[in-house]
Amino acid sequence: MSTPRRPNQAVSEFARFLRTETTGGIILLVVTAVALLWANSALGDVYRAVRDFEIGPEALHLHLSVGDWAKDGLLALFFFVVGLELKRELVIGELSDIKAATLPIVAALGGMLVPAGIALAVGWGEPGIEQAWAIPVATDIAFALGVLALTGSNLPGAARVFLLSLAVVDDLGAIIVIAVLFTASFNLLAAGIAVAGLAVYAYLQHKRVRAWWIYVPLAAVVWVAVHSSGIHATIAGVALGLLTRVRPDPGEREAPALRLEHRLQPWSAGVAVPVFALFAAGIAISADSLGSVFSNPIPLAVLVGLLAGKVVGILGASMLAVRTRLARLPSTLGWLDLGALAMLGAVGFTVSLLIAELALEGELVELAKAAVLLASAIASLSAAVLLLRRSKVHARGAPGEPSD
Repeated sequence: MSTPRRPNQAVSEFARFLRTETTGGIILLVVTAVALLWANSALGDVYRAVRDFEIGPEALHLHLSVGDWAKDGLLALFFFVVGLELKRELVIGELSDIKAATLPIVAALGGMLVPAGIALAVGWGEPGIEQAWAIPVATDIAFALGVLALTGSNLPGAARVFLLSLAVVDDLGAIIVIAVLFTASFNLLAAGIAVAGLAVYAYLQHKRVRAWWIYVPLAAVVWVAVHSSGIHATIAGVALGLLTRVRPDPGEREAPALRLEHRLQPWSAGVAVPVFALFAAGIAISADSLGSVFSNPIPLAVLVGLLAGKVVGILGASMLAVRTRLARLPSTLGWLDLGALAMLGAVGFTVSLLIAELALEGELVELAKAAVLLASAIASLSAAVLLLRRSKVHARGAPGEPSD
């Protein structure tokens, strides 16, 4: 029989996650500014030379550019932490109670399907849209929580629970998209090695083995095998995270998943994602390039998909679920609160930039990234204004219109 989490422990872990991700959002903002300034300065050629410098063993097909190492290697750590968080939420967290989880799950699905549909409609017939439709499906939780913490301090805790739960489901959807859509070739032998490595990892978890010197080489083997198989290497991180034990044994202070989150979250939020952003967000900005975002169907599809699709998808799906009594709006939140959170869901960054690099080539990559950054900036500022207004309303003790 599993040992249930104490309420204080659950609150403490949730607060810790919010604090870390908020800090990560601030770091991301600073690094993005540095990347844009560096790429558009007199040292822009140095930036591109560093990003495109190749290093690594050719024998293992790992002679990659610095930018690719950040995308395929460092982001595997980010996705490992995502996998840990996803496993914990599904087993013992907010998403383990289907009644409580229904609203954010439905909202997340709407926030993925509607942006994808809008992007397809806007870019229909354009070369590249067959994969670029996936760019606006992702919400960046670090930026989103950062904006929420700075501007929505008086909002009830249910707002943060909804946003985090939505982001976890959103991450799962993005993981599936990356695994399915961007597997161009498939090496059966490498995939078999990856599966065997994952099976060994699961067995060691089952046997309560805690030796890091076994797990680290094993994780490296799994990552190399997944990379060689043709599946995007970040999926290795997700798979390992999902196989990590989340329930503590009797007398055990922390389960492995929680212990690893404590240790790796700062490295993910403070190193892995910012370094990826440094080499992914450094795009050339000019009047012509910004104009192309609105005149070229592909970046326009990304922009409209994020700004319109996310808001309509999240809010519309939530309203439909509540009106049909499939889900219930928390009593402390009103529809105006949910509207502000839906706008916050349009902040796409880390995964959107990753999908842009996987989906497109040449100039379209830069234009799609510009669209992601522009949409995220507009969504962040708009959400901040809305959240500040809602925060003042809640501070006066008037949460807004009641839910059904």
